[in-house]
Amino acid sequence: MSDSSSKLGFNGAWSMAVGGMIGGGIFATLGVVVTISGSLTWLSFLAAGLIALATGYSYVKLASHYHKGGGAFTFLREVGAKNIAGTLSWILLVGYVLTNSVYAFTFGQYLGYVLDMGAWVPRASAFAIMVLFIGLNLRGVAEAGGVEIFLVWVKLIVLVGLASWGLSEWQPEMLTRGVPDASLAAALFGAASVFMAYEGFQLLAYDYDDIHEPDKTLPRSVLSAIVVVIVVYILVALGTAMLIGADGIVEHEEVALAVAGREVLGTTGVVIVTIAAAFSTGSAINSTLFATARLAHTVARAEELPKALTHQNSGGIPDRAVLLLGFAAATFAAIGTLNTLVEAASLSFLVTFAVVCALAFHKKTGRRWITGFGALAATASAIALVIRLVSEDLVALLFFTALVIAAAVIRPLWLRRSKGE
Repeated sequence: MSDSSSKLGFNGAWSMAVGGMIGGGIFATLGVVVTISGSLTWLSFLAAGLIALATGYSYVKLASHYHKGGGAFTFLREVGAKNIAGTLSWILLVGYVLTNSVYAFTFGQYLGYVLDMGAWVPRASAFAIMVLFIGLNLRGVAEAGGVEIFLVWVKLIVLVGLASWGLSEWQPEMLTRGVPDASLAAALFGAASVFMAYEGFQLLAYDYDDIHEPDKTLPRSVLSAIVVVIVVYILVALGTAMLIGADGIVEHEEVALAVAGREVLGTTGVVIVTIAAAFSTGSAINSTLFATARLAHTVARAEELPKALTHQNSGGIPDRAVLLLGFAAATFAAIGTLNTLVEAASLSFLVTFAVVCALAFHKKTGRRWITGFGALAATASAIALVIRLVSEDLVALLFFTALVIAAAVIRPLWLRRSKGE
């Protein structure tokens, strides 16, 4: 266990939570949600944010209740739901892999837009950035608290600055230009589809033992970080629309913020936004891969994943988990599409968040109207997203269905066989 001087205080924990969410989230998902929600994109981010806030509340209350981190997997095992914990761990790990693939995909798209050297550059860059962070993780190079705080403020300044510039030229007609009339239903579908933009706060739940006075620091940092991110996302959604219109965001779905940066400062604006995107996605890839590999190691030690993933190198790094999760994300980033990756990841996290909120409600940790709202809203959003995927992206739905079958049916059979039972 770390000594108290090396533990994360409020500043470091808050920065990690904000960085985990903004780290690529808004850069990758703005175009996806505008395509669905049109002028009510801001409402989609607000609705998804409120579910995230209820879930964050459930996470910190459960962590305080059990006085340990580890997230959904640990909490479920504490109540004896080992099979559900094992199943959910597989879904959650794939959700993280898909999230990292979105971050890498986004990095490649922004870099490719700046370089303008051909269609192969974004895909190759996406694969390369994952390989880079696989190497850094294997060497045990993780961001220090001070570096994370610096990167978070760079991202916030760029995003809020861009949004403020756009909002200063307020033209409401830009919100509806070139997109169909929005409806409340469309806004809710958009909220469900873009949920992965808020998942990053839960990475902090795995660092419970590395946080100074966690029962006090964790709730303050997680909940305030989610509120700040909700506000930033809404400001960016509105401000970007003012600069390039809703149709411009849809047309340049994968690099909308870079196009908005060009409207503000020309080529300099593109470069500034691209640097911010690189900081965001790189930081998010590193922290997500770091935390996910350790989660996989924990799950493997609990005999819910192959024993091979418990292996650690001489530096104590779960190297095989890093390699497996990292190269899986690199592959998806190289061959996937933005909408499919975002929506499949969002569905994974909605299912996880619904279970965590339901557990908090069941254990009566915290205010039950908050945890109950989180459970019901996350479940309803997951159902809404499934309905949308049936008609709009059957590939993402089939992928998720296959994952659930593998986790719930094939996993226990395979693990029993591997134990010789």
